[in-house]
Amino acid sequence: MKKFFTKFREPKNSPSLKSNGFYSSYLQAPSSAAWSRRDYRRFADEAYIKNVVAHQCVKKLASAAASVRYKIAFGEQHFALTEHPLGQLLTHPNPACGETAFFEELFSYKLISGNAYILALAPEDGVPLELHLLRPDRMSIIAGRDGMPRGYRYRISDQKSKDYSCAEILHLKFFHPLDDWYGLSPIEAAAYSIDQHNQAGEWNQALLQNGARPSGALVVKGQDGNASTLSDDQYHRIKAQIDEQFSGAENSGRPLLLEGGLEWREMSLSPKDMDFLEMKHSAARDIALAFGVPPQLLGIPGDSTYSNLVEARLAFWEQTVIPMVDKMLDAFNSWLVPKFGQNMSLYADLDQVSALAPRREAVWDRVQKADFLTKQEKRKLTGIDKD
Repeated sequence: MKKFFTKFREPKNSPSLKSNGFYSSYLQAPSSAAWSRRDYRRFADEAYIKNVVAHQCVKKLASAAASVRYKIAFGEQHFALTEHPLGQLLTHPNPACGETAFFEELFSYKLISGNAYILALAPEDGVPLELHLLRPDRMSIIAGRDGMPRGYRYRISDQKSKDYSCAEILHLKFFHPLDDWYGLSPIEAAAYSIDQHNQAGEWNQALLQNGARPSGALVVKGQDGNASTLSDDQYHRIKAQIDEQFSGAENSGRPLLLEGGLEWREMSLSPKDMDFLEMKHSAARDIALAFGVPPQLLGIPGDSTYSNLVEARLAFWEQTVIPMVDKMLDAFNSWLVPKFGQNMSLYADLDQVSALAPRREAVWDRVQKADFLTKQEKRKLTGIDKD
C-alpha cells in the first residue's frame, strides 16, 4: 500500500542540509535561500482537502482562535481595538479581508504547513498600514552569517522572486526538533493515521461499488468433474472479459455466460472482515490527538475522555486554542506592537469566550468564598480591574 508518509521525504535530487546525521542550517551558505523540504501541496491535498477529520481539526482550531478578540494595554490603561491605530490595523488588516478572515487564514496556514508568514506594508516612517498573509510554500529563509535569518524570499514563479527584510516579515512556526528554520506541521505527525484513514475510505468505496463483497470465483472442472486448469490464453481471455464486461458498479448484476467446464461459486466477506469502521475511528482519534482536538468535538465514537461535551470544549480551549493564541500574541508584541509605540502590549479578551464560562464561574465562586480578600483584590482576581 502506498504510504502517505513517504511523500514527505526529501527528494533525492534536492540540495541536502544534512551534515553528520543532523539537519544543520548553520552550514547553509550565507545569503542563500533555505527552501522547506516539506511538500505543502501534499499536506493541503491529502489532509485538508481529502481527509474530513484533518479538515475539521484545522477548521475548528482556526475558527476558534480567530474568534478571540483582543485589547491593548498601555501602561495602566486598556483600550478596545477600535480606539487605537494598532487596533484599527488588526481590525482591517488589508482591503481584501477583515479581522476574522485574516486570523482564520493565519492559523490555517500554520496548522497545515507548520509555518505562517505575515508581510507588513509600511511607509518610510515604519508604521504598518496593511498586513498580508503569504503562502508558506512560496517562502524561503535567507540564511545569515550568524545562523539567524537575514531575510525572506517570496517565490512568485520559477523565474521571479522578491526579497524582504526581517522587519517586514513575521514568521510564526511550531517547534521542530530537527529543523532550525521551519516548523513542524501537526499533519506531519499524523501522516500515518491520515494515510490509514484515507486508504480505509478508498477500500470501503471500492467495496460499495462492487456490492460490498467479492462477487465470486470461477472454478475450472474437467470432463470427469475433477478440478482442472486453463491454458494461458484461456486465462487471459477470461480475465480480460471479466474486467471489461462484469467489473464496476455499472455492470452490477449482469449475468455471466459460462462454458467449457467453468463453474461459478459465490463468495462473500464476513461482517468482521467488512468492518473497517473501527480502524477508521482509531485513525481518526490519532489525527485528532495530533491536532489537540478532543474526539468528542468531531463526533468520533470511542472511549470518552471527558464526561460531557462542555468539559471537552473547555479542555480544547485551555490546552490547544489559548496556547496557540498566546504564542501568536508574544510574536506580535515583539514584532508589530513596538512599531506603534513603547510600553504597549496586546492581550486576549478571554472573558468574551463562551466556552470558558465554566472556568470563570469557578474563579468567581472561589473568590466569593475568600473572606480574607479585600473588595479591590477580588476585582483584580476576577479581571474586572486589570491594572
